[in-house]
Amino acid sequence: MAHGVPTNEKQQIQRVEMCNITKCFPGVLANDRVCFDVNQGEVHALLGENGAGKSTLMRQLYGLYRPDEGEILINGRPYTFNSPADAIEVGIGMIHQHFMLVPTMTVAENVALGLKSSREPMLDLDKVSARIRELSQLYGSIIDPSAYVWQLSVGEQQRVEIIKALYRGASLIILDEPTAVLTPQEVNDLFVTLKRMVKDGHTLIFISHKLHEVMAISNRVTVLRDGCLIGTRLTSEVTRNELVKMMVGRDVRQLNPQPLKSGPVRLEIQGLQAMGDRGTEALRGINLQIHGGEIVGLAGVSGNGQRELAECLAGVRKTNHGTILMDSVDISFMPLKQRIDSGLAYIPEERMRDGAVREFSVQENVFLHDHASPKYTHGIFLDFARMRVFASELVKNFNVKTPGLDTPIKNLSGGNIQKLIMARELSRQPKVLIAAQPTRGVDIGATEYIHQRLLQQREEGIAIFLISEDLDEICVLSDRIAVLYEGRIMGIVERNEATVEQIGLMMAGISMTEAMQR
Repeated sequence: MAHGVPTNEKQQIQRVEMCNITKCFPGVLANDRVCFDVNQGEVHALLGENGAGKSTLMRQLYGLYRPDEGEILINGRPYTFNSPADAIEVGIGMIHQHFMLVPTMTVAENVALGLKSSREPMLDLDKVSARIRELSQLYGSIIDPSAYVWQLSVGEQQRVEIIKALYRGASLIILDEPTAVLTPQEVNDLFVTLKRMVKDGHTLIFISHKLHEVMAISNRVTVLRDGCLIGTRLTSEVTRNELVKMMVGRDVRQLNPQPLKSGPVRLEIQGLQAMGDRGTEALRGINLQIHGGEIVGLAGVSGNGQRELAECLAGVRKTNHGTILMDSVDISFMPLKQRIDSGLAYIPEERMRDGAVREFSVQENVFLHDHASPKYTHGIFLDFARMRVFASELVKNFNVKTPGLDTPIKNLSGGNIQKLIMARELSRQPKVLIAAQPTRGVDIGATEYIHQRLLQQREEGIAIFLISEDLDEICVLSDRIAVLYEGRIMGIVERNEATVEQIGLMMAGISMTEAMQR
């Protein structure tokens, strides 16, 4: 294939049918006789909780996996894909959640990577660049072919991935959680591009867990649950609540937190500066106060200093400058254990790396920090009977689903691991809770439970710092919203005084004053 191949040289995919697709992994039935179809010129959303089998199903269509049973029909003809190259040859492209780009190469080099040149052994990047400009203009996503990928924003990198698929002649494109790392403005720009592609005859499969986006962009929606097909509906004929019920098998209550009178300042951050893992400045003078009885949400696109800020507050990352006060006591140089004893609770972003020990049992993970507490010891010996009673009560009270207390925590679902970590942290009756990405990777049912627990702690007077990349979560739960961009707080707004568009502008680096004026 030459670098300059136009998109119209490949056949148009008019219809794809996946019939009775079954895929098993050791101990897991990922897809159980699933049927799915998509027609030319439509956006078909694939919806379901984490682990429902959405990505597994699409990876079989893209040739990353082969079905154990069932068949794939393209325009009525059966196909077997042994690799993504086979799918690409037919006209199927896939945009992965984590982009498959080489940061040190230019846009043109990334697009041409793996394709034959029309004048080998010389490269024909001039032809590639011309085609990129043509595609960019056609779909309203202007990209400089000579720019290095590392210089581009996350939204621009995603556009490169789309152009890369279009360049290879894809008429059907699978988008796996395409908005997970975008600001609201970038999501709007993406939707404009997708609508132009559909108008031009392309077909899109849109994998997402964000219901409002599914409602906004799709023509039809298919819901999977526990690897099984629950149903396919016209988006125009289904409500958000009906989709939620299809996903989780029951109604989910809508949160409507009422305003509370906040208490005294529990956590105060003054001029905090810290370095990131790559030796660059990650935090550039953070100032923030959190009162008892309020939730302050921290919004921002991933990689702008959220993780570093949480780790500094928890005492697991060194600060270069600034002060952290808890109840007016300077805890800036306290180790994590001492901060916990002083009333700090910490739900880390990476639960299996920083919040739990994979090989330890449920009960052992409950007591990671408290095993030496006088409550659970007889002299130098552990009081296992008392520990077991406490762990059993905690598992029951926080609705953690586990075969038993001796089950290794690695065998639990993501939602149940997160509930156990939250149970452990809240059992100490803290004054301040740092919750970093508390619902990342968990299903709707577990998310609903975690949200209710956070609001309950707020009512009990705990100061909660909620760090999340889910703007919907931030807007629903927070009393005040702080926006972080490149290690700086761009502004702090009352939840009821700012729009999603204004918060999105601050997430992109626009000052609060300018964002409020637009």
